[in-house]
Amino acid sequence: MADQIPLYPVRGAAAVASRKRAAYYSAAGPGAERPGRFQLEDESAHLDEMPLMMSEEGFENDESDYHTLPRARISQRKRGLEWFVCGGWKFLCTSCCDWLINICQRKRELKARTVWLGYPEKCEEKHPRNSIKNQKYNVFTFIPGGFVLAVTIVREAVDEFRRFQRDKEVNSQLYSKLTVRGKVQVKSSDIQVGDLIIVEKNQRIPSDMVFLRTSEKAGSCFIRTDQLDGETDWKLKVAVSCTQRLPALGEDSDPPVHESLSIENTLWASTIVASGTVIGVVIYTGKETRSVMNTSNPKNKVGLLDLELNQLTKALFLALVALSLVMVTLQGFVGPWYRNLFRFLLLFSYIIPISLRVNLDMGKAAYGWMIMRDENIPGTVVRTSTIPEELGRLVYLLTDKTGTLTQNEMIFKRLHLGTVSYGTDTMDEIQSHVMNSYSQMYSQASGNNASSTPPRKAQSSAPKVRKSVSSRVHEAVKAIALCHNVTPVYEARAGVTGETEYAEVDQDFSDENRTYQASSPDEVALVQWTESVGLTLVNRDLTSMQLRTPGGQILTYCVLQMFPFTSESKRMGVIVRDESTAEITFYMKGADVAMSTIVQYNDWLEEECGNMAREGLRTLVVAKRALTEEQYQDFESRYSQAKLSVHDRTLKVAAVVESLEREMELLCLTGVEDQLQADVRPTLEMLRNAGIKIWMLTGDKLETATCIAKSSHLVSRTQDIHTFRPVTSRGEAHLELNAFRRKHDCALVISGDSLEVCLRYYEHELAELACQCPAVVCCRCSPTQKARIVKLLQQRTGKRTCAIGDGGNDVSMIQAADCGIGIEGKEGKQASLAADFSITQFKHIGRLLMVHGRSSYKRSAALGQFVMHRGLIISTMQAVFSSVFYFASVPLYQGFLMVGYATIYTMFPVFSLVLDQDVKPEMAMLYPELYKDLTKGRSLSFKTFLVWVLISIYQGGILMYGALLLFESEFVHVVAISFTALILTELLMVALTVRTWHWLMVVAEFLSLGCYIASLAFLNEYFDVAFITTVTFLWKVSAITVVSCLPLYVLKYLKRKLSPPSYSKLTS
Repeated sequence: MADQIPLYPVRGAAAVASRKRAAYYSAAGPGAERPGRFQLEDESAHLDEMPLMMSEEGFENDESDYHTLPRARISQRKRGLEWFVCGGWKFLCTSCCDWLINICQRKRELKARTVWLGYPEKCEEKHPRNSIKNQKYNVFTFIPGGFVLAVTIVREAVDEFRRFQRDKEVNSQLYSKLTVRGKVQVKSSDIQVGDLIIVEKNQRIPSDMVFLRTSEKAGSCFIRTDQLDGETDWKLKVAVSCTQRLPALGEDSDPPVHESLSIENTLWASTIVASGTVIGVVIYTGKETRSVMNTSNPKNKVGLLDLELNQLTKALFLALVALSLVMVTLQGFVGPWYRNLFRFLLLFSYIIPISLRVNLDMGKAAYGWMIMRDENIPGTVVRTSTIPEELGRLVYLLTDKTGTLTQNEMIFKRLHLGTVSYGTDTMDEIQSHVMNSYSQMYSQASGNNASSTPPRKAQSSAPKVRKSVSSRVHEAVKAIALCHNVTPVYEARAGVTGETEYAEVDQDFSDENRTYQASSPDEVALVQWTESVGLTLVNRDLTSMQLRTPGGQILTYCVLQMFPFTSESKRMGVIVRDESTAEITFYMKGADVAMSTIVQYNDWLEEECGNMAREGLRTLVVAKRALTEEQYQDFESRYSQAKLSVHDRTLKVAAVVESLEREMELLCLTGVEDQLQADVRPTLEMLRNAGIKIWMLTGDKLETATCIAKSSHLVSRTQDIHTFRPVTSRGEAHLELNAFRRKHDCALVISGDSLEVCLRYYEHELAELACQCPAVVCCRCSPTQKARIVKLLQQRTGKRTCAIGDGGNDVSMIQAADCGIGIEGKEGKQASLAADFSITQFKHIGRLLMVHGRSSYKRSAALGQFVMHRGLIISTMQAVFSSVFYFASVPLYQGFLMVGYATIYTMFPVFSLVLDQDVKPEMAMLYPELYKDLTKGRSLSFKTFLVWVLISIYQGGILMYGALLLFESEFVHVVAISFTALILTELLMVALTVRTWHWLMVVAEFLSLGCYIASLAFLNEYFDVAFITTVTFLWKVSAITVVSCLPLYVLKYLKRKLSPPSYSKLTS
């Protein structure tokens, strides 16, 4: 069958267009006039609007290429040497470069594919393996690297191995594959395009598939998409009807069936089958699946502190070269001066802090261990151990909404009928009204069955008649119970097979056994509420619904038409026929902005919607319209005709539906609350006080996002909210940005589509204005848009960003941010596995940043500068020594002394700085303003670095000159005095730097001192053992050490008294 299908690839037009563009750009010389930036964009936009299939003549005659044609003809006239001299050489060079770039950056061409059902080996195209790859490295990344980098490599390798194990676990999952020989077990990573795969209930769908068949008799199944979009609700998917009808899979259907596929016939990878068993044909695997294409590649994250230390190390390297050159210059460039230069470079090489990397990596590992051991934030996992200091430098926090700030659990709070409002405390009144209505209805029906229908028909056709409160409540509850896309699901009990039909299970309508599933949690909340007031949805399939009344009677309604919710229409509708009375009713519910023009005139809707929104409730307006049989038949014929049209189908269908949406009877206004996560409000308040700007990026609709922004206090009650109007063109964006510029200190709410337009034309202006806002809410954001916003903030502001989310749709944002935090909850683990830090609740972010982030940064800053000081002081001593002895390139300390200095004599006290803290954790949480100071980077800057350089020069000079002044007879005494004073000075400097003593710090100090004293017995090669046991040695060492350290202690004391740091005011 596939051989007979003619394939006409549309390559010609694209090739001609690209050739012409190449000719245009290359033929234009340096002075040639080229279109401006916006002109080019407009031109490409014009090309996008062309029909997809276009002949080569179409391109030739197209007006948008009018620049190109004359240039192309001119370039064809010139030939030979004249052509080469007049710019041909430039053309050849450009062509070669373009060819090389195209070879290196060749993008895969997307085109239609032929899939062989059950015969993947017949596919001519090569498809990627169906395996997941979250690793950042390959084996060869870890081969190079010396001893100093061993710690870093081992740590990264361990992180990478864990990622590899997680991927292997997913890739090794087994699935049943249908072949001509029957079922075969196959690994997830070995699945190919064209395979027929059976997926059982609660099993992950391994790749993008077309849904062919299900064990459910209704021909549809539910899938859970929490790993894909963060939503915990179940989505309904429909099997392809022609394959679902086949008596057994594998039988040929004759004649061939032509059926168009829609998005609801697809099953996406990483979703989970929630009901029944499904069979699908694989269409996309591995890197081509929807979930992977929506996720950006993970990047190597390097902390800002590491970058700053790299800059300082470069400055130290320049200082090393400069110092060596000065020494050689002072020597007078005598003899082989370049040899002396290299000797000086080696002598002063301790200026470069080689051990800094090892110390910092060990420090980072210690911070990670402390975070995971903190009992106040249980379940926290550090997945990227290289960036704990980033938690202390954040300026922007970008958060998801659903499941991150909210629990995604809806509770029905308010029903408003215009004249009367019902809250949670008056729901029993609604229950009694519903009960009375149905009991009256059935008493009428039993008393006079024949005459019961006309009054109801008269009532529905004449809505102007004033109804009683009881009947209005009953109408509203019935509308809410019917107008939705919810399906009741009954768990199969013991003895019931998987093939059971719905009806068999539903016979007892057991309330305990029933759960509701829908694509929106709002709808589930509404249907659960109607059940609580007496009207229960007990059964639902594609064509009918059954409700149970408080009296236990079953009402059956035939579903004639369904109009699902879309982000454009902001409403959904259903046309049902009551089986008992044959009445046809059109019910509709939606956002107030969409419904206010559809319902009959009223004076309360807008005001009440505003009141509910201020309470943080999500509002829905419910309305109905009674239809006669003739009206419905007329509508159905027009609707069917619109659905079959080839051009502008969506517009025509919408126009037909809108013909019904006129003068509808307003029934009620509902208010539903999305429960916030625990302690969201105080946590957001704390982060704001810490100087962190919070942006909420959500895929939810504008009204909902605004509600949550208010209820979570992301936007304070006193702040204004500027809702950015939808814009589609550059002109509209310009006007709207000007309108926003005039607002001051107000939060911004913008939709993804408007954001896209503004980023295309006014990226700089939008970023500048948005960064001034106290809070920003972006709604209707795709995963890739979330990542783009993160990158925009990084590029435009240069500040550190943190992204927090809990669903698969947040992975791109988490990986793009400088610091990614994933919440591990009921929405799956995809976000937490991809994140740098994983927490269990949103409120834990407060302690993670205020306590651990702050202390990690301050400790690493102190540690980094101290390690540099340790190298600088000994290099200063070497410089003084060489200067005194006629600039000789002779080492001051040799062999074991240098090794011991960098390791056992000073390593433990210096590393013990990772235990230091300026304030207690409780104090850091109580005063988040302390965090604000860190964003300025004052703990590690060129200013603090220069202070440490001056300290090193002073101490190095004192130690060396002091030893030279005080030694009497032998040079070996200079070495003994200066080295011992150096070790004591380093230990005292650690004590000077420490702000809060820990018992391990004291142990480290005395351990290092003990090691040095013990080693003196074995260092007779370097020291005169007889001399170091004399009192003369002791007083000389003590004098030099006091002179090198005492002034610094005095200066520190005066500074604390005259200009105390902010944290010292709290501790005192």
